Amino acid sequence: MLFILLVRRLIFISLCSFLLTCTPAPHSQFRVLNTAPLQTTTQLHVESHIRFSKRPTDFVKYPIALGSVGPVTPLYAGANRYPFSCDTMRSGLGQPEVDNQQAFGTAVYHEDEAGKITNTIVGYSKDCLARSKLRYFALSADGKSDEIFSLSQFKRKENSQQLLLIRLEQGTINRHIYTIAMPITPHEFGSWKTRSLWNNKLIYQFAGGVGIGFRQGKVNPAKLLNRRYRELQKGYAVITSSANKTSYTYNMLLAEDTAWRVKRQFESLYGKPKYTIGIGGSGGGLAQYLIAQNSPGLIDAAIPLYSYPDMVSQTIYALDCDLFNTYYHFKSELAQWDNSIKKRAVEGLNNAEIEHKSWFYTPINQMLTGNSVYRPKVYSECVHGYFGLSSLVNNPAQGFLKPLFSQTVNQQTNWSYWQDLALITQQKNEADAPALWDNQGVQYGLKGLQQGVLTPETFLHLNYHIGGWKQQSKQQPEQLLFFPFVKTPIWLTQWSRHNITSAGDKPAQRTQSNIAAIQQAYRYGQVYLGVNTIPTIDIHHYLEEQLDMHHISTSFATRLRILQQHGNLKNHRIWISNKHYTPLNEAFDTLDLWLTTHKAPLNASDRCFGEKGEVIADGEDVWNGDWNNQDDGECTRHFPIYTNSRIQAGGPWAGSVFKCQRISVEQAIKQGVYHPIDMAPYRDKLAQTFPNGVCDYSKPDLGNPFSALNGKLSLSPLKSLTVAKSSEQS
Repeated sequence: MLFILLVRRLIFISLCSFLLTCTPAPHSQFRVLNTAPLQTTTQLHVESHIRFSKRPTDFVKYPIALGSVGPVTPLYAGANRYPFSCDTMRSGLGQPEVDNQQAFGTAVYHEDEAGKITNTIVGYSKDCLARSKLRYFALSADGKSDEIFSLSQFKRKENSQQLLLIRLEQGTINRHIYTIAMPITPHEFGSWKTRSLWNNKLIYQFAGGVGIGFRQGKVNPAKLLNRRYRELQKGYAVITSSANKTSYTYNMLLAEDTAWRVKRQFESLYGKPKYTIGIGGSGGGLAQYLIAQNSPGLIDAAIPLYSYPDMVSQTIYALDCDLFNTYYHFKSELAQWDNSIKKRAVEGLNNAEIEHKSWFYTPINQMLTGNSVYRPKVYSECVHGYFGLSSLVNNPAQGFLKPLFSQTVNQQTNWSYWQDLALITQQKNEADAPALWDNQGVQYGLKGLQQGVLTPETFLHLNYHIGGWKQQSKQQPEQLLFFPFVKTPIWLTQWSRHNITSAGDKPAQRTQSNIAAIQQAYRYGQVYLGVNTIPTIDIHHYLEEQLDMHHISTSFATRLRILQQHGNLKNHRIWISNKHYTPLNEAFDTLDLWLTTHKAPLNASDRCFGEKGEVIADGEDVWNGDWNNQDDGECTRHFPIYTNSRIQAGGPWAGSVFKCQRISVEQAIKQGVYHPIDMAPYRDKLAQTFPNGVCDYSKPDLGNPFSALNGKLSLSPLKSLTVAKSSEQS
């Protein structure tokens, strides 16, 4: 029987090896061929916190003329990074401008008289620049739009339905694609600076996704107009940039630098708006929190949707997920962890018997590793929400699955979220950007132990074997199996298990972060400290039942930071709704009144909404719960708030400890860390599992240069809300 099993495994591995490839398809015509040389430029110097660092004067002449290219190098966000993948073609702006003949970047091809791209290369583009131009769209009452190329075409379409004419200006600023959407009358077709339908109010559209830099980013006008069609019909103008979509970059310094320049372009054309409201979901939500904190004046109010406090904080527990799944599948008995209560005791996130589309990866990987085949029933948000995240965000050897770059570029480049922050966090003596993630001393499942869900033996086995992520320089690409005409590959290294440490005579090694890099992330505003000086309505759909990554606990992590910073919530509201209703109209109307009267309206209160938009409950205490050590409020009872792995490990709800301070196991036992469980009989095994001590979450983050979040010290210098702004921003 054993012989037959070994033969079957050998045949299976041989077949996989025959089909295995790390390239899903031949590289596309517009792939990046070679990486351009590094540039040197001035970056904003920050001593305390970026909020207090004066931004330099922008000497670019605005407006950028039609047919011209906008500024290429950021004003203060540092040098342009390479490689850089172009998206002008996918955004409807044509091929990028030729800027070199040395084969840096993307090839640019000759176009014939009909505008068709030929096979003749005329040059190369490393910076993906596009000349600014006007485009026109007919926007229907239901948000659908079509690009039009003449006034007569618009009038023909208008005969059959009521349409709004939108003028789009597009081009590149800081290499990213900017867009200005202005509602106009048919008489203004062909004009540039007219604004007869504008209500003097502006929206800055942010957008989400998980990006690691290296891309210009696509702007889809139809999608943008569909998102904001109700506001455009009311006379709002809308501006955005692909640098403000986190699918392409989470570098908030670059996002801020670019957003200011896009707004300057708008104001040079149409004048200063009465106010500017930011809106955007997920990464587009946290961008508003960070930009409002770091650079006051860009937006006057915020509507963060599905937001996190910041991306760095999200990685703290998100990168735990593949550690858990590797442990369940390959370091323990999977069947023992196929239990909703037990799994939630460790992960904190919700789970259910909802099968993930990658379910068949499990038996394949079990066979490859010689484990018994078991098909789990319970899947958590760690799978449904964060599958593949660690490979993209944390693995410098992986890169993109899409064929955006040549093999040469792929092999030369370190791909990760950390690398996207290199200009902020990387020290002069370091070859690559350091990771900010740390799990030394983290006692996974501590609350599950305290509650009796985990036995001491299970708790110890989990923490002895779970390990951490290998050093960035030692990580390897995923082994992916591609089949012809199939878009999604099979992961033969499920849960990135080959990049996770393993136990032997000693516990699996935990990951140690770079304190200096964490401090730089704090100083340069990549971490949300709770500065909230503008009206903010934080909106979520309740998606916990779908195991969506946009869980609502993040709103309360943000709120705790605001409370620690200001001691009040006068500018912060949380609205959570049934997934079938989105209270955006109410949010815009509320903020309009708030900004106009300079006073929060009566309907600007915490609340929750039902399926048809009815207010289930509202008031100051409706969201009380475990996060603020209060009995559950009415909205909390209706929409339960789950936790995450670091809260289950005894960490703070504010989610703000990147590197914990540690105490010895002996001290932890004496201080009652495991109460009501008596862990004294397990003292030796605990000491073996945690030879360097366990986290003491009563102390502040070691990486926080202000000793602020979860600490006893005042948040100096941010307790003083003195703001250093350039003359143009004041």
